[in-house]
Amino acid sequence: MEFLSPLWLTLKLATITTLVLILLGTPLAWWLANTRSVLKAPVEAITALPLVLPPTVLGFYLLILLGPHGAVGSWWASVSGESLSFSFAGLVIASCVYSLPFVVQPLQSAFEGINTALIKSAQTLGARMLDTFYTVVLPLSGRGFLTASVLGFAHTVGEFGVVLMVGGNISSETRVISIAIYDHVETMEYAIAHQLSLILVVFSFLVLILLYGVRNQRRSPI
Repeated sequence: MEFLSPLWLTLKLATITTLVLILLGTPLAWWLANTRSVLKAPVEAITALPLVLPPTVLGFYLLILLGPHGAVGSWWASVSGESLSFSFAGLVIASCVYSLPFVVQPLQSAFEGINTALIKSAQTLGARMLDTFYTVVLPLSGRGFLTASVLGFAHTVGEFGVVLMVGGNISSETRVISIAIYDHVETMEYAIAHQLSLILVVFSFLVLILLYGVRNQRRSPI
């Protein structure tokens, strides 16, 4: 059961990353869905950069930023005495950046699809914006949150280039399942690599079934 350690580490990383992105991505997606600021286009472009940048390029700059001489890495080292690069904490930060558009974009689309008349009606009745968000917006955008969570989780599970650049291949610390597959192929341990790859294939298939099921349900008549 050599694959249990990277599998557990991958699930742990994906879970933490998804939770962080839902917390941070929700207000960002809400702002993008409702703002008329001239900053909207640049912010959307920055958010979507991981979709077009090669993972190694993104990973390289994150490694510089999180390294002991980088702006974030040096500050973290002065506070905690530990390094962010080649650590699990660094992997979480890198994964959040890499999977950001897969969470923000579905949430933004869900928020943009809400009838603004319902929000205005709730505010007319005296509801505060925060109350309106919890009682009106969240229930109406539930499928968007589900899609964002599944995509963010799945994308983190399958990432390779970014985690290799930022986390390396440290057993029980940064050796996630994609890195383990690469490592076993390099050492010609194809049987273990096949087992790990099969796990990702089955997982990816189930994710697609869930996403298409949600989409088809959305299109079905009420």
